[in-house]
Amino acid sequence: MTSAENTVPGRAGWRGLGHSSVHRVSASPRYGILYSVQRSQVRTAGAEPAGQAEAQAPQRRSPWSRLPGADSLWWLAAVAAAFTAVQLLFVRLHGLSWDEVVYVSQVSGHVPAAPFDPARSRGIPLLVAPVTLITSSITVLRVYLAIASGAAMFCSLLAWRRLRPAWMLALAGLAFGGLWVTQYYGPQAMPDEWLAFAALASVGVFLRCVGLPADGAAAGPARTRRRLAALAALIAAAALIRPGDAVFLVVVLIAAALAVRSWRRWPVIAAIVAGLIAGAAEWVIEAFARFGGPVERLHLASAEQAGLGLRFGVWAELRSLNGPTLCRPCTIGWKYPVLSVWWLALPLLIAAGVLAARRAGRLASAALAAACALGLAAQYLFGVSYAAPRFLIPAYALAAIPIADLIGYLVARTRPAERPAMRVLIGVVLAGQLIAQHAVLMRQVVDTAKLHKDYAAVAADLHRLGVSAPRCLINGAQRIPVAFYAGCASTPNPIRVEPTLARPANPGGPWRFALLEWRRSRPPAYVRGWRHVELRNAGYLRFVVYLPPPG
Repeated sequence: MTSAENTVPGRAGWRGLGHSSVHRVSASPRYGILYSVQRSQVRTAGAEPAGQAEAQAPQRRSPWSRLPGADSLWWLAAVAAAFTAVQLLFVRLHGLSWDEVVYVSQVSGHVPAAPFDPARSRGIPLLVAPVTLITSSITVLRVYLAIASGAAMFCSLLAWRRLRPAWMLALAGLAFGGLWVTQYYGPQAMPDEWLAFAALASVGVFLRCVGLPADGAAAGPARTRRRLAALAALIAAAALIRPGDAVFLVVVLIAAALAVRSWRRWPVIAAIVAGLIAGAAEWVIEAFARFGGPVERLHLASAEQAGLGLRFGVWAELRSLNGPTLCRPCTIGWKYPVLSVWWLALPLLIAAGVLAARRAGRLASAALAAACALGLAAQYLFGVSYAAPRFLIPAYALAAIPIADLIGYLVARTRPAERPAMRVLIGVVLAGQLIAQHAVLMRQVVDTAKLHKDYAAVAADLHRLGVSAPRCLINGAQRIPVAFYAGCASTPNPIRVEPTLARPANPGGPWRFALLEWRRSRPPAYVRGWRHVELRNAGYLRFVVYLPPPG
């Protein structure tokens, strides 16, 4: 990895693009295809007379000249707005899934809090609290998260603005935001996408803190302090959302800072460490308060994941790439292999993007983005035995940077006469990818909406049987989401002994208890003699509910 990024203009205007101010045309040539430098307005030796040039100028204007400038914020605003719009139009989910229920119920004033297991952290409850403390409307929550995720995409790309021209960052945003999994989880109360935004912004701010781009003006003390504070805040946000993933990110950043001599700045390393400590502090405090300490909490979290260690999870991630949203145990077949070609080619595309960035003088920033992507993905590709498409969202966000470098390189290195064909080819490939991803998205939305409808149907059946808020407790299969829909509390784990609250004459008044079991499963011994009812109104969730005798 080089210690600085070359910004000397080279062939086809490739080197140095985006590192200099867009107002200094002579020092910052734009791509001749997407940016109109208005060459007819630049006087060179041997140019035509002024009158003749002005007369011919309207005939030379390209449609591309009407686009925003190379570093215009409109590029970032457009991709962020499109990202939010797609979520609002197509990701219409009017219920919550299991994990969302756990996070949302922690800060909801309308339902009991679901058990908060040791593997989780409090970042997402804090994110949704401004909505859930006011209203129980899922629609309001979805709109809030869709708008917030679009704003987060804009800000995370903005952190890279002086490292890449804005239109290239918009391409990165398109590559990342065009994935079905990114659009699907944008309006959901889940941590992976928010970790992705924090990680992408952290790497961009880190590069600015260590002095990239090299041709930029030296930052004054006040600006340096602001950048360090921003870096610490972003690392803290990542740790608050997912402490374990934040550790992988921090390890790569500190290793890079120590490996590159010109990046070896102790205030930068101190800011990273301080951010990690600040963000993980809540997790550590809760570990002592509820789980017997951080080591015990890690042990319990590992046990929930069937143990953490060296496992080959690549095949599981590939099989779950186009759904389902959780593959555990991952024994399904490989869905839509043709739609998975991009994923198989992704390592090669990233490597090619890094090489292209090297030709552009941007090797350091592209290599660091790729290294952080690998660090965040490695724990899921080689550390767990099951898979979920959302696990790799943070890696996709960082991989989008070298992918954009590759696209820019392909266009810039094409001969002028062939550039229109190259633009069309790239456009067709991107359009095909977006269409394929949209098809997978719609299928997942339909399946998830059916599951949410089943939760509501089971809750309605329980209400008709007398199991309703405020004093009710649900145990058994799918207990956490069903309890949320019913307005009830849920047990931390499926319990095989009769819970105290199910017995008659409880202090504080009687509780209504219900045990949900799959139709063909064997119920625990303590429900013998209990009333049991087969629930028939749900499609996929085929339960038998066991109710204790009235007492």
